[in-house]
Amino acid sequence: MESIMVFFVAISPFLYKLYEYIPGATGDSVSFLGITITSHGFADVSTFIWFMMGKIVPLYLLIFWFLTVKNWWYHIILIPIAMYAFQIFEVLYNYDNDIDTENLLWLLPICIIIIPFVYFLRIKLYDKYVLGIDLEAIEAELDELKAKGYSSEKTDLSSEFKDVANQKEISDKNISTGTLENFLKNIQDRIQGWLHLKF
Repeated sequence: MESIMVFFVAISPFLYKLYEYIPGATGDSVSFLGITITSHGFADVSTFIWFMMGKIVPLYLLIFWFLTVKNWWYHIILIPIAMYAFQIFEVLYNYDNDIDTENLLWLLPICIIIIPFVYFLRIKLYDKYVLGIDLEAIEAELDELKAKGYSSEKTDLSSEFKDVANQKEISDKNISTGTLENFLKNIQDRIQGWLHLKF
């Protein structure tokens, strides 16, 4: 499978220029390898093939990327895949003279599903690996506390947390007082150095 993907990635520039290699593609239709290709409203078959290869080549490259990428955000690649697929569908099955017009409305439901999914996945990963918030570990710890007999109605835990908070507040005051004393001592030392005074 990987060899096939590598092969198609390697020949993608040649597939994009396929319109130059089909003989007789300047008319309204051409038979190539037993397949009849019409212009589908374009000026000629060559222009139609050029347009289609401009959609098909990025489409299959994006599909290969989607199938092989290992990043957490790979679901977002489905949006450009759907965009190219809708553009190809519109050219093949729409018989008016306008192209690449309505596919944005077709993409809207896909965007509404995929973008929030990727965003919530990002939030979960950011919380776990950047902020260190592991919801499963917190849930396990809460279950363990419930198993020991603690509940939200009891105040034992809240009093313990209040004691810890009070100790932290006292230590913060000591740190800030110590920092202020050091700052004033440094100012006193500088003034003494300037005036060459000794106390």
